Amino acid sequence: MATWVLSECGLRPLPPMFPRPRTGSISCTKSSSINSTFLSSDLKSFQQQTRFQCCSFKERRRSWEIKVSVPLRVGTIEEEEEEEEGIINGVVEKREVCEFDPGAPPPFKLSDIRAAIPKHCWVKDPWRSMSYVVRDVVVVLGLAAAAAHLNNWIVWPLYWAAQGTMFWALFVLGHDCGHGSFSNNPKLNSVVGHLLHSSILVPYHGWRISHRTHHQNHGHVENDESWHPLPEKIFKSLDNVTRTLRFTIPFPMLAYPIYLWSRSPGKTGSHFHPDSDLFVSNERKDVITSTICWAAMASLLVGLGFVMGPIQLLKLYGIPYVLFVMWLDFVTYLHHHGHEDKLPWYRGEEWSYLRGGLTTLDRDYGWINNIHHDIGTHVIHHLFPQIPHYHLIEATEAAKPVLGKYYREPKKSLPLPFHLIGDLMRSMKKDHYVSDTGDVVYYQTDPTLGGSSTSI
Repeated sequence: MATWVLSECGLRPLPPMFPRPRTGSISCTKSSSINSTFLSSDLKSFQQQTRFQCCSFKERRRSWEIKVSVPLRVGTIEEEEEEEEGIINGVVEKREVCEFDPGAPPPFKLSDIRAAIPKHCWVKDPWRSMSYVVRDVVVVLGLAAAAAHLNNWIVWPLYWAAQGTMFWALFVLGHDCGHGSFSNNPKLNSVVGHLLHSSILVPYHGWRISHRTHHQNHGHVENDESWHPLPEKIFKSLDNVTRTLRFTIPFPMLAYPIYLWSRSPGKTGSHFHPDSDLFVSNERKDVITSTICWAAMASLLVGLGFVMGPIQLLKLYGIPYVLFVMWLDFVTYLHHHGHEDKLPWYRGEEWSYLRGGLTTLDRDYGWINNIHHDIGTHVIHHLFPQIPHYHLIEATEAAKPVLGKYYREPKKSLPLPFHLIGDLMRSMKKDHYVSDTGDVVYYQTDPTLGGSSTSI
């Protein structure tokens, strides 16, 4: 059809196939001649010839209007292939790739994340919260009764693993009380929190206040409270024994009781002392109350040791307590360390509550997720600790489109999270200290520890 139209206008048809246009195009609203003149660079001569032929068509009583868009230059197939590969004139063009910078300010605000989370995720149901307490307490007492009754060395290791995990679950519920995500009733939160935390030798208010400091300063090199990086000067001031123990498994996983008594290197104070610089004057009574409750539990354990014997007490309570401590240090450490990409830490004006919170990590614990109340869903918890644990998964899914690459999807776990042990060990070999200077810093590696000279 196209060939017939062109022949009626006295024009030669186009060659059967052309490559796609490479530059601009021209268009003639009247009939135009397309011949070898077009393939030359003399565009002016082509336009004059076109005007002449268009005028000669006025004698015809037919009105033909052809719009032809054609390239100014026809490239070869080889040139087109080179362009697609980024090769120009035989030179490979280096195309710039924009890499994600985790230390850059995010393109969204905290209010944007909050707006994406459904309103019902903020609702605290005290009855639902108490149901988890009842569930966990029943399991703890049932495990202890079964182990004492069977009193078999095949059963004891299974009991220690299960009961240590349940002690950790009790801690997480008390942790919710400390954040006020357990209920809207401060008295209920305080009573339940004291019962749960005192039973596993944690001073409720002392820990609650220091943990609040951690959330308010997460990601800040100097002001963060738990598992914050050591500046290079403090790191190098540690004696060799302390430095080695701090980064050699399993010793860091036993640090929590020491932290409660004397905090981290470079900081002073105690979670048990009301005059510690952890607390302000109007918190003295709270700290004293929690210390008394802790002492009462310690006295009860001593009395039980006389009643049932120290060995039986060790088997029923002592070893599960040690495993609980290991769970606590393991989980809290991996919330802020061990990712395959660099995680920034901040100082000065570079730090903000949002940027600090975005350096935390979610972790998948397989079957343990439900047992320890989804505490591995940690990013949204850090940004909005008021959200109850039973809404964290839904809130996280709603916030992911806003967070984008600032949310690091956790690796899926098998029924038991053995894969996280490798993440822990790799981090302990690399994440040793940060520079004393700079407002956005990353962990560096001491080549004398872990057998590596790599810096990250």
